[in-house]
Amino acid sequence: MDDIADRQYMSEALQLARRGLYTTAPNPRVGCVLVRDGQIIGRGWHIRAGEPHAEINALHDAERYFGNARGATAYVTLEPCSHHGKTPPCCEALVAAGISRVVAAMSDPNPLVAGRGLEFLRSAGIATEVGLLEDEARELNIGFISRMERGRPWVRVKLAMSLDGRTAMASGESQWLTGPAARSDVQRLRARSCAIISGVETVLHDNAALSVRAGELNLPDAHLLDAKGIAERQPIRVVLDSQLRLHPPARLFAQPGRLVIATLNDEQKRWEPLVEAGAQILRLPARDGRVDLSALMVWLNEQQCNEVMVESGATLAGAFWRAGYVDWLTLYMAPTLLGSRGRPLIDLPLEKMREQQRLQIHSMHAIGADWRIDASPLHAGA
Repeated sequence: MDDIADRQYMSEALQLARRGLYTTAPNPRVGCVLVRDGQIIGRGWHIRAGEPHAEINALHDAERYFGNARGATAYVTLEPCSHHGKTPPCCEALVAAGISRVVAAMSDPNPLVAGRGLEFLRSAGIATEVGLLEDEARELNIGFISRMERGRPWVRVKLAMSLDGRTAMASGESQWLTGPAARSDVQRLRARSCAIISGVETVLHDNAALSVRAGELNLPDAHLLDAKGIAERQPIRVVLDSQLRLHPPARLFAQPGRLVIATLNDEQKRWEPLVEAGAQILRLPARDGRVDLSALMVWLNEQQCNEVMVESGATLAGAFWRAGYVDWLTLYMAPTLLGSRGRPLIDLPLEKMREQQRLQIHSMHAIGADWRIDASPLHAGA
């Protein structure tokens, strides 16, 4: 089998993995293609946590249409698992199915696997290769990898700004700075996130919902997804509210999914109406008079959050930046001017040019009448 064919089959496996973009958390997004005698005989991807993995779905596909997968090569975007979780080990299923070769895009960063799956396959006489299209595979599961390798979620900060770098008028008025196409794009970012984080000031001023509205996703491959599943898998909505200023019947409380209010306040009587309205109170330690972001990151990791998105004003965005937790910036730039009294993009009280914060811009493209810019801090980890 030549390298070109290997790359084509792995590319298809990656395409399959992307179908689980909004549904697999906290598990990784994985795709698998089975090939025998130059013909694809099975395709599969992991759809939801607790359901069969990509390899199992591909094997079932091959059995349904070709009787078996004996002698086939399995192209899988992540090393087959070797441990018993909610489902049996995939490496054992591949051996039992008579697979002769396994090509994995990358090793599994999960310490429960971490090379054991490939070693199991090799010990069973199956030829194994790893590393084909690894960069693409890592990008697809950047949050899962972050949680496994760094012990914390991967953090995206989403901001919208005018051409003159303002996010709102001096009064805080900001709706709607960007157009419908950009707002639909934000829905897709929310849908792939495990948690959405905002500050109480933003929630109060915008009466924000922070939920995923499936009808606005406008997915080109929506027919490949369970629309009901997208709507039900809401990210955890986390509001940082040090003094519990938030109260029902704010719009936030009427949304589906889990609402968590992170606070410094320990007055049980202040908690009661929030809990009765469906919120969970998370009391965290203080740092500089505000909720300690490092403690919040520990909690998010405990909740098995892979990707989280910060949707906030300049103050909280700046706090995440100064704490070193920003891995990615997604900026929506509207073709308008808000003037010199408008609120800044991010709270970074810098004084000298040598203090400037450099970014690497990865992409810039039009979305409707607006522009989307994706960038990362030069200090950010993988």
